[in-house]
Amino acid sequence: MKVNRAAIYEAAEKLSNWGRWGADDQIGTLNNVSPEDVVNAGKLIRKGRTFALGLSLKEPIQSGLFGGRWNPIHTMLATGTDAAAGNQDTPAPYLRYADDAINMPCQASTQWDALCHIFLDDKMYNGYDARLVDARGAKKLGIEHVRDKMVGRGVLLDVARFKGVDSLDDGYAITIADLKDTAADQKVEIRKGDFVIVRTGHQERCLAKGDWSGYAGGAAPGFAFETCYWIRETDIAAICSDTWGCEVRPNETDEANQPWHWVVIPAIGISMGEIFYVKELAADCAADGVYEFFFCAPPMHLPGGAGSPINPQAIK
Repeated sequence: MKVNRAAIYEAAEKLSNWGRWGADDQIGTLNNVSPEDVVNAGKLIRKGRTFALGLSLKEPIQSGLFGGRWNPIHTMLATGTDAAAGNQDTPAPYLRYADDAINMPCQASTQWDALCHIFLDDKMYNGYDARLVDARGAKKLGIEHVRDKMVGRGVLLDVARFKGVDSLDDGYAITIADLKDTAADQKVEIRKGDFVIVRTGHQERCLAKGDWSGYAGGAAPGFAFETCYWIRETDIAAICSDTWGCEVRPNETDEANQPWHWVVIPAIGISMGEIFYVKELAADCAADGVYEFFFCAPPMHLPGGAGSPINPQAIK
């Protein structure tokens, strides 16, 4: 399917959630998660097994294809060799210790996109002016507004396994039919307020090869543009994937970069999680046939942030 600018703007207008939860809303589709939903999500914990969905920060996934992002830099500030050498023994009384620091873009690895991350022309979600994001951060829609909202019922849609492959091919566009058929095959219902995670196998392919070239910004399987209609119809809380940018690459148009992003974040106002590590979770779901779980993935409390690193947890 080829998408043009007209189709992007048509979808943005039809699917817009601007004003749905009030003129001052800053959390978008996370409004779909009720306290009762959170309570019921807790009841999904039956065997006490926890799956960490954050990719190792040591994986060099950034290759400079987009946005000038770099790989996390982990620096030791104090070490055991310092301690053993006596370098920490003065002034007395002393403390022998290790300490470190990390330098990274907020979206260098597993992360949430904040609602201020993508603009539709000069507007953000809910009609906020794009100029409200300046060198000091976002005055509206910063990641801090969702710091206590990323919890509820998680659902894994393992499209790669449903299709019978280890990984979907680069350029494969996941359709609405793919999402519905996968859910039906897994006997799991997608409900309002769900945190939906889709497995393509792309990240696992890179891990197995030890080769990340092209992963961050290159060709990849991902959501077809049409799935923005499914997102609005199902009223899910968030959409996540194991790929760098969730949507299919190459994109389905040469008239816009990441056209699906143009609609789902600034028009629909959905929280998007990218670069999720789902290998063990997917294997466990396939083994016990249970594809729903308690999900929790709070971002860092970073006022004005356009995104945040996370280590999401799925608990079954």
